[in-house]
Amino acid sequence: MSFAADVAAIRPVAHALADAARTTTLRHFRQPIDVESKGTAFDPVTVADRETEAAMRDLLARLRPGDAILGEEAAPKSGTSGLTWVLDPIDGTRGFVSGTPTWGVLIGLMDEAGPIYGIVDQPFTGERFEGSAGGAVWTRADARRDLRVRGTTMLAEATILTTFPEVGTTEEGAAFHRVARACRLTRYGMDCYAYALLAAGHVDLVIEAGLHPYDIVAPIALIEAAGGIVTDWRGGPAHGGGRVLAAATPGLHEAAMRLLDG
Repeated sequence: MSFAADVAAIRPVAHALADAARTTTLRHFRQPIDVESKGTAFDPVTVADRETEAAMRDLLARLRPGDAILGEEAAPKSGTSGLTWVLDPIDGTRGFVSGTPTWGVLIGLMDEAGPIYGIVDQPFTGERFEGSAGGAVWTRADARRDLRVRGTTMLAEATILTTFPEVGTTEEGAAFHRVARACRLTRYGMDCYAYALLAAGHVDLVIEAGLHPYDIVAPIALIEAAGGIVTDWRGGPAHGGGRVLAAATPGLHEAAMRLLDG
């Protein structure tokens, strides 16, 4: 199936998923909530994560039963259409339980070649960032704006974001900080909102490690639609997760990759 030919059918489904996720997440946000950890290191999950993914899966079962689903909180579902929805119900659960507004809902769509559509939605601020082959757009209520990455070409003029100051392993953290020292400004703790800011032209680089597919498929589609570049740290495909480098321009991407390689 050609995604371009089916975009009219896909977009309303994606927006219905995002609308359902807004309702569920906001019911729990900044309210008393029990927090569990998925492992020995603190890796939080809440009823909001689980309820939100369940709501999106229920919609897909009714609206797109032939599509596969890969989500963070439930087992993968196989499909027959050649399309896979990649869902992160709350990307940034640490921020969610802390009351910060930089978490988001990630809704991505892949075919066999990789990401083809993505939404990064921030329910509390009411912002929705959407990207596909038709371009990238920001909406909030009735406001709408086309998105385009910034034209920064030099690291010395760049703003770089990541979620955790340590980034990942000691080696990965050292590699990130080599790039950050060459940049004008470094900020932390944005989770998926960092990728939305890159697509919107407010920052220039996002570098992370230890990601899963559900963390990055939607941001890849968004940033590429806005004219940016997303790869792994060696320049290969990033939709499988792991180490990710997102850049506004080819020049920034090349310069960052050289420093990441040491």
